[in-house]
Amino acid sequence: MRLPLAGYRILSAEQYGAGPYGTLFLAQLGAEVIKIETPRGGDTARHVGPHFLREGESLFFQSFNLNKKSLTLDLNSADGQAILHRLVGTSHAVVNNLRGDLPERIGLTYQALAAHNPAIVCAHLSAYGRDNARARWPGYDYLMQAEAGFMPLTGEPDGPPARFGLSMVDFMTGTMMSVGLLAALLDAQRTGQGRDIDVDLLSAAVHQTTYPAVWYLNEGDVTTRVARSAHPSVTPSQMFRAADGWVFVMAQLPKFWDVLVERIGRPDLGTDARFATPAVRLANRDTLTQVLDAVFGTQPVAHWIERLAGHLPVAPVLDLAQALDSPFLATTGMIDTVVHPDRDALRVLANPIRLDGERLPARAAPLLGADGDAVLADAGFGADEIADFRARGVI
Repeated sequence: MRLPLAGYRILSAEQYGAGPYGTLFLAQLGAEVIKIETPRGGDTARHVGPHFLREGESLFFQSFNLNKKSLTLDLNSADGQAILHRLVGTSHAVVNNLRGDLPERIGLTYQALAAHNPAIVCAHLSAYGRDNARARWPGYDYLMQAEAGFMPLTGEPDGPPARFGLSMVDFMTGTMMSVGLLAALLDAQRTGQGRDIDVDLLSAAVHQTTYPAVWYLNEGDVTTRVARSAHPSVTPSQMFRAADGWVFVMAQLPKFWDVLVERIGRPDLGTDARFATPAVRLANRDTLTQVLDAVFGTQPVAHWIERLAGHLPVAPVLDLAQALDSPFLATTGMIDTVVHPDRDALRVLANPIRLDGERLPARAAPLLGADGDAVLADAGFGADEIADFRARGVI
């Protein structure tokens, strides 16, 4: 496969989830992504349980670091900085997802690196940004969900505020960072001039509040939770209880309402004055929910999926095991297998991007420091120098 980022080198002082998730896309699109990890333990994600391939090599780490290389390097040492500067000379970008005050302190900004490569792009992903009173604050996804207003929007109305089951702010921020980095790379190719780009978790989280934010900012309308994970302003667009589980039906448009009532065998609902228009359906949401629950409760989920799928937007509500064991994922190639030194067939998620109809290639995430000798030799360091660096804890 001809990969669009082949030939690009990206150094990344990254750890845990947000930064590595973003650079995962760059690596699978062909960039040489070199993880810069501390010589003492490496990326903290290597130590996140409960499942390990070997000590210090977790399945959690594999989730975010396919196709990358690993170089251990002490960026707080003079020799570590010298190695970094030499690598920057042949690289296109430097990424970090450190606390906001650290990139300047350890020399990962454009100002610090431009002398070694004027075209270098320096991408910074932090919790709250690098230029404000919170720069020194540590921060995680869950905190952003709390502060950006996500949690009061999630869950049932009579329950406590709830977070998403996954760290979606981390993942979206990493994706935004990669978009900004790629845009800056295009500009650097045209102009020969690199720059800093910044994205922070809280800004990314606030940006994802999208239309409820615009509703509030312009109309003072505060969106609240609705039962059954329903859409705030359209119905029926929610979960309904089938005989053996839940089905999510989204009759967002009038045409889908017409299809729904026909295919569930209740055409009379189409002429019922309580449900005649989108506005009155919304006003009578609770009553409509009871009516449709009574219908859906007569048959199992599989029956309703067979009746409705392809005719209007519908999905079964699956647990994680059911979702990943879905035969549809097998047909679309969303589950991949890579070879790891500790497991011949390590199952991983395929990248959602396709090139010319094909999934992107995947290889297992690297063992800690696995590529250090090769990367340093390629940069012109001799075997004796590399051995000395290792003996002194620089790498």
